[in-house]
Amino acid sequence: MAPKKKYSKQQIIDAAFEIAKEEGMSSITIRKVAEHLGSSIAPIYVNFNTIDDLTEAVMQKIIELSYQLLAEENSGKPFHDIGVASLRFAREYPVLFQDFVMNQNKYTQNYDQNMGEGLIDQMKGDEDLEGFSEDELMTIFLKMRIFTTGLSVMVASGMLPEEFNEEMGVELLGSMATDVITSAYLQKKGT
Repeated sequence: MAPKKKYSKQQIIDAAFEIAKEEGMSSITIRKVAEHLGSSIAPIYVNFNTIDDLTEAVMQKIIELSYQLLAEENSGKPFHDIGVASLRFAREYPVLFQDFVMNQNKYTQNYDQNMGEGLIDQMKGDEDLEGFSEDELMTIFLKMRIFTTGLSVMVASGMLPEEFNEEMGVELLGSMATDVITSAYLQKKGT
């Protein structure tokens, strides 16, 4: 009898991520991951006590992926990069994006908190946002997030005209960011 193949924790996480990417977070089951790996369920339980432990590891992978997309933008304008990375995530991972935005669930509850704090810290390094308090940055972030989420939903669900491309999306984000920042400066001056 051939020895049983061993799977690393990372291979199991990657298999679960592939399932989530295609079918959504709630589709991750121990049995599906085992089938994806071509194994029994035993190797999964050797590495993870529960399905919740595995989905938490997949969420961590998604958070790391989100930060990777953000780091790849690296235009020197963190606020701009946040929006572009969001659009890329929606285009490249539409099922996960829709899962996070339209199906808030136990797997995604901490995503906003984990990502939000880091994004505000990045915004503090954007010269276009100098002079704003942390509360003001949170308000600016919320306004842009509302716009970006709407645009990203349209990207992820194919609601935009065929000719709409990434360059147009980036231009639209830049225009809205300018409007939001200008408005915030004017409000700050007026108070």
